[in-house]
Amino acid sequence: MTAVTQSTKRKLSLLQLAEELGNVSKACKIMGYHRDTFYEVKRAFQVGGVAGLVESRRGPRNPHPNRVAPDVEEKILAMSLERPTVGSQRIANDLRLQGINVSPSGVRGVWQRHDLLTRHKRLMRLEQHAQETTFVLNDEQVRLLERHSCEFRMRHVEASRPGELLNQDTFYWGTLKGVGKVYVQVVVDVFCSLAFAKVYTSKMPITATDTFYERVLPFYEALGLTVGAVLTDNGREFCGVKDQHPYELLLAMHDIEHRTTRIRTPRTNGFVERMNRTLLDECFRVAGRQTWYIQPEEIQRDLDVFLNYYNLERTHQGYRLKGRTPAQALRDALGVDELPPFVPNASEETPTLEAA
Repeated sequence: MTAVTQSTKRKLSLLQLAEELGNVSKACKIMGYHRDTFYEVKRAFQVGGVAGLVESRRGPRNPHPNRVAPDVEEKILAMSLERPTVGSQRIANDLRLQGINVSPSGVRGVWQRHDLLTRHKRLMRLEQHAQETTFVLNDEQVRLLERHSCEFRMRHVEASRPGELLNQDTFYWGTLKGVGKVYVQVVVDVFCSLAFAKVYTSKMPITATDTFYERVLPFYEALGLTVGAVLTDNGREFCGVKDQHPYELLLAMHDIEHRTTRIRTPRTNGFVERMNRTLLDECFRVAGRQTWYIQPEEIQRDLDVFLNYYNLERTHQGYRLKGRTPAQALRDALGVDELPPFVPNASEETPTLEAA
């Protein structure tokens, strides 16, 4: 119960007590009020009822005479939009360099009137402004939004048809005794989360090229589809001199656009990164506790079994598939009943490439 409500109740009690006692002086003495105050309360009650007893808010009714000028307030809001993470002292210092004198408390007063006191609220204002005006964010603003806004950080990559955009990445499996390091080349279709993967003992351009040439391209060619673009990181197995690098040459031969992610930002290739985690959690960590691997071919055998399960039987709960399997989503998009094999027969596929 607020102090204003308590004050109003005391005034009502004063009027009631004076009526019961029939003596204003005695009622005022008991309640601790002056007689003049009693008659003011009585007059207010007769004019406005209980609402007339509520004390009006103290302070100036109009804007405070020391409030910053409207043009200065606009500059503060504009600067807060451009750099939402700086504090009031920095804003005041920068405005002083422009010949505008305003105190840090004055800046905070502007923020308070516009509900921008916290850094998070100022960042959300920047995001809302970006959505309404669709202006291009600079690198600093994008970095700040990705850091503080989960919605901005988790914005999605879109594809309108199968094969329009594929994501590829190199996944480090581990080390086999007597063999060395083992890697897995992983490719995912953004449209329906269809996945391809192959095991290698090296992380070289020829391995990335082999996976795409042996497993990905034949599948889409059998469906009569063209691959529009491939998104990879900036690893040496994917990037190099365009007329000398095997992977770049393969993409150029098939007229496929090669896109790369931002440096040190793996989440921009999030589809295949999530596939890597799925392979680790649902395939490698499970099969690795049931089988003692000696050769990479044994890893590939269990991986092929999982890929068939992943593409044909494992349902996906994302907003794209909505409980369907990747194969079902692909069939629905193409209007076909049969799909080519996701994993080629061992006799049809070239052996796993070893390190040179």
